[in-house]
Amino acid sequence: MSDQIVERLEAAIRNGTYKAGASLPPERELMALFGVGRSSVREALFALQKMGLVQLGAGERPKVTRPTPRHLLNELGSSARRLLEQPAGLDHFEQARLALEIFLVTHACSYATAEDMARLKDALAANGAAIGAGPDFVSTDVAFHRVLAEMPRNPIFVAMHDAVVEWIINERPILANTEANNRKSFAEHAAIVDAIAGKDMVAAVAAITRHLNDARARYAAR
Repeated sequence: MSDQIVERLEAAIRNGTYKAGASLPPERELMALFGVGRSSVREALFALQKMGLVQLGAGERPKVTRPTPRHLLNELGSSARRLLEQPAGLDHFEQARLALEIFLVTHACSYATAEDMARLKDALAANGAAIGAGPDFVSTDVAFHRVLAEMPRNPIFVAMHDAVVEWIINERPILANTEANNRKSFAEHAAIVDAIAGKDMVAAVAAITRHLNDARARYAAR
């Protein structure tokens, strides 16, 4: 019964009967509308919430929402963890990240605006200032790559970047965050920026490939 309720409410949301930001009827009305008990209605609402179509809050009527790329990738989290547990799982995710970032740097070489470059250089400067600062260096490292993901102005790329990086970081063994490693990573970031600033796609691809493969090799050696 809950599956049928999901199908009907999903159709009503998609055809505009219930628009984004609007509230669905209270549980009692839904029970009467579909001729089912409270448990079936709640199961259906939880399913719609997982689909990103409904937001549930304690003591509040369900509210219609728009699914986001981030929500979609969050739903893949359990599948991602199962893939990571396979023998070559982490390698496969590292390869996928490299493919994504190769696209991002080549796109940046062609389309980065002056504002984009200013943000990227600011992220590089923050990364350099955090050398030897432990967790701060890691967070500024991730922030640098996120600026690249934001440049195409496509929320799917940002969501993909955030999800893949999170999955990889959670799976990687703890690595000594030494100043020497920080300086090497920063120099590689600087090479990426220089290549993009010069609109040199070949150099940009080489720089991002070297950077991610070096990081991958350091973790694999642990």
